[in-house]
Amino acid sequence: MPRTKKIENKIEKKAEKVEKKADEKIEEKDAEKKRVRHSYLYAVGRRKKSVARVRLYKKGEGKITVNGKEMEKYFPSLESHQQIRQPLEAVGKLKDFDFSVKVAGGGIQGQAIAIRHGIARTLVIFDKDIRATLKPFGYLTRDPRRKERKKPGLKRARRGPQWAKR
Repeated sequence: MPRTKKIENKIEKKAEKVEKKADEKIEEKDAEKKRVRHSYLYAVGRRKKSVARVRLYKKGEGKITVNGKEMEKYFPSLESHQQIRQPLEAVGKLKDFDFSVKVAGGGIQGQAIAIRHGIARTLVIFDKDIRATLKPFGYLTRDPRRKERKKPGLKRARRGPQWAKR
C-alpha cells in the first residue's frame, strides 16, 4: 500500500507543476496584450520599383520627413508635395500627424506615389472609417503597372531593330 501513496503523490506534484505552467503562460499572454510595442503606426506603400515604409506618429504638427530630410528638401517639385499630401487633404487631417518615411528604389515620381500609398494605408490603420473617404480617390489601390520585359530579337520591350532597305 505505501507504494500507491508514493505514486499518487508524484502524480499530484506533476499536476500542480502543469497547472503552474499553464497559469504562467496565461499571465505572459495578458502582459503581451497590455504592452504597447511602438509609439507609431506602420504601413508600406508601393509604386513600380519604389517601396515606402511609412510611420505615423499620432501627436504631431504635420511634418513629413523622408529618408531623414524634410519632404520639401527631398522632393524639389511642388507637384510631388501635393501628391504626397493628397490623402491628408481628403481626410482633413493635415496638421494632426507627423510622418517618418524611408523610401527606396525607382524614380522621384514613383517614390512620391509610393509615399502617398503608404500614408493612406497608415490613416486607415489609425481609423477604419477613413477608408470610405480614401477609397473613391484610389489612394488605397496599388498601381499594378510595371515595366514590360525585354523580348528576344528586339532592342527593348517592343522597339524592334532599325530596318534597312538595302
